[in-house]
Amino acid sequence: MVDINLITKSHQNAESRWARFGPYYAMFPVEFAFDVVQNYSQEGDFIIDPFAGRGSSVYAGGVLGRHSLGIEINPVGWLYGKVKLHPASKEKVITRLHEIYTKRNYYSRQIEKMPDFYRMCFCDEVLKFLLATRILLNWKTNNTDSTLMAIILSALQGKRDEGLSNQMPMTKSLSISYSMEWWNNKEMNCPPLLNPYDFLLKKIEWRYAKGLPIIKGKSSVMFGDSTKILNKLNNKYSLLFTSPPYCSITDYHIDQWLRLWLLGGSENALLNKEKYKGRFHNKIEYSNLLDAVFAQCSKMMKKQSTVYVRTDAREFTFNTTNKILDKYFHNYKKEINEKPVDKRTQTEIVGNRSLKKGEIDIILTRRMA
Repeated sequence: MVDINLITKSHQNAESRWARFGPYYAMFPVEFAFDVVQNYSQEGDFIIDPFAGRGSSVYAGGVLGRHSLGIEINPVGWLYGKVKLHPASKEKVITRLHEIYTKRNYYSRQIEKMPDFYRMCFCDEVLKFLLATRILLNWKTNNTDSTLMAIILSALQGKRDEGLSNQMPMTKSLSISYSMEWWNNKEMNCPPLLNPYDFLLKKIEWRYAKGLPIIKGKSSVMFGDSTKILNKLNNKYSLLFTSPPYCSITDYHIDQWLRLWLLGGSENALLNKEKYKGRFHNKIEYSNLLDAVFAQCSKMMKKQSTVYVRTDAREFTFNTTNKILDKYFHNYKKEINEKPVDKRTQTEIVGNRSLKKGEIDIILTRRMA
């Protein structure tokens, strides 16, 4: 049996070290993911998460011997989840890092044409390297390239000298205009001078220092839209464990715009507003999204199963989620646990200051002969 305390409270083994891989806005706490999987499923069970984020639920399931499947529409979250389940070897990743680094100077002229934001955000050596990775890494299909890109994405932002960028929140990309104004006001208009190869090599050495995680269950994260993928799946699941996006609080394509740029997206953060427009802010579209996903999931659950959904305490998101779960899981026993938050959360720190704080866990169980 896996000792969850070793995974959730230390970095002393590979499973712990990879568990927190990939900073992501409004992400599952690792401890929470492992506790739910341990308490609401058995080894060998099948688990599904249709809003997988960075894949903490899927990773916890895999480590604990469950067969776990996640679906994630944002390529940043999908990469994090995919890589920590099946990272490439350290030797291959370092070799690939060196290959990309040696080709950075081919992009010297390109950085001169880039918007001022990028020259303030990254020093020239880093920016040339990022342009090389953007073009040369086949992150969608090659596991070594996926692993290296995920490591670069995880180190792209952060406190000054702790990430590749100028000072920026680790989990959320702020807007171009806000960032530039803030850097100028703080007299940080010159980015930190870093050698990207040396910087990332240290990150890689630390990440692999305890080895690769042991994933006991057959686990994976699919890249795509749950509303289009779920009806193609054949397994029956013992645990549906997820946390849908909170309405009007997060838009993962805006929150991750700089990382999405590195994956080939637009240089202009505003253009990401068109991606999946309405799902995160329009109340009708948000309700339709949850309805479509939970309707399909309800057809995939075993006779004895659990549905564990963490949602927002704010009135609309909670009431909508609760109503839709009642619609499709009406023959389940319901338990509601409120999780008030006393300290400032990620969402509050970076801009949302709604009076209603905290999260609510909706737990539905069905036990049939």
